[in-house]
Amino acid sequence: MNVWRRLLLATVCGVAVASVYSAQTVLPSMGDSLGVSARHAGWIVSTGQFGYLVGLVLLVPLGDVVADRRKLIAVHLTVTAAGLFVTAAASAAWTAFAGLALAGMFAVVVQTTVAYAATAAPPAERGRTIGVVTSGVVVGILGARFVTGVLTQAWGWRSMYAVLGALALALAALVLRALPPESSSRTPVGYRQALVSLSGLFGQRLFLTRGLIAFFLFASFGTLWSGLSLALADAPWHLSESQTGLFGIAGLAGALGAARAGRWADAGPALPVSGLALALLVVSWAATAQLSWSLWLLTLGIVVLDFAVQVVHVSNQHVLTTAHPERTSSVIGGYMVFYSLGSALGAATTTSVFSSHGWSASSLLGAAFATCALIVWATGARRHSATPAGRGRASAPQRGAAAGALKDQESCAPGSPSHFRDGARLLPVPKPVEAGDDRTCRDPVQHH
Repeated sequence: MNVWRRLLLATVCGVAVASVYSAQTVLPSMGDSLGVSARHAGWIVSTGQFGYLVGLVLLVPLGDVVADRRKLIAVHLTVTAAGLFVTAAASAAWTAFAGLALAGMFAVVVQTTVAYAATAAPPAERGRTIGVVTSGVVVGILGARFVTGVLTQAWGWRSMYAVLGALALALAALVLRALPPESSSRTPVGYRQALVSLSGLFGQRLFLTRGLIAFFLFASFGTLWSGLSLALADAPWHLSESQTGLFGIAGLAGALGAARAGRWADAGPALPVSGLALALLVVSWAATAQLSWSLWLLTLGIVVLDFAVQVVHVSNQHVLTTAHPERTSSVIGGYMVFYSLGSALGAATTTSVFSSHGWSASSLLGAAFATCALIVWATGARRHSATPAGRGRASAPQRGAAAGALKDQESCAPGSPSHFRDGARLLPVPKPVEAGDDRTCRDPVQHH
């Protein structure tokens, strides 16, 4: 998994996700052309999101069924291209919706690509690899806004979908030639078994916690980016599509957040980093809400919001793929169900709220979603700290090295082990909390 292969996988993710999100920049033009009112324009984006949701449930588990996920990536890219070409040629709203739904359904190639990257990377570099590949998602979501604005200004909104379709076809061919086959050590499962495995994840606390965080996280994200083009096209700014697209460049700071979050995840402190990022997400809306009188504060809010979203998103995926290394496709697909529902909710509600009450109300909506994500994180963190594994604040390698010592920590009575091994070092088991108290010992990880 060298740097060029990481970049290729990141490009696949970028093109696929751009097929779902490109409409956010050109909603006014697209709605006018297809006869969709401004109040219901958010459904143009939500249609792709709902198609994406279907793909997450029915298509992503195929990644655990096939022996070589490269071929699956190529097929999904090809069908995505077909949906994009249908959208580009649409003369009626229902035709465009059908093309967007098809493209969205097979744009789940993003999750198959992330699963391939997580499996192909060495365990010590998994977070870094996921971070780099996920940065392609950020570039696709945000960079496409600028490109979409420019192309729409020159040749109309249909040109963007035609260009994306051509890129998807080219990448389908390149994936088969440039990526190595997957290791034979991974044992494929049956499709029914993969679906059962996926449904079983929804009963696990770790998965549900991270999934609910993603739901509210991307509802907040969708609230910003689906409503922003309408707000900027309105008074007092009256910006064109290409000018609105420039704000996507500001959001590209989130790509740096995705790459850095991967390194933090490899180092271990995913839980506190996620909490800090969610707090930043809430605060970012205070700046974003000032759109009506300051574009600079809006830009600052965009940078902070996208950075925070990507940090949490990468941390979530790293935690879940590490917990379920044998079914990475299913766990990522299930997690992204929450992502898709949250994004669709944000896109559908922000346009309606903006039409009725303006950008200030949309900002309050986005901040409320972010606050809900922070509450879910805080609840999960409280449960984590209540367990023996969560009391320490050592890094993941330190926790693993000291795991054996935890078994020996039943009492401080004479005859108990006096030392435990931390890597190459032999460290003393800590003394009782109070002299003469033989009820319990401090957690050796916390003590260390």
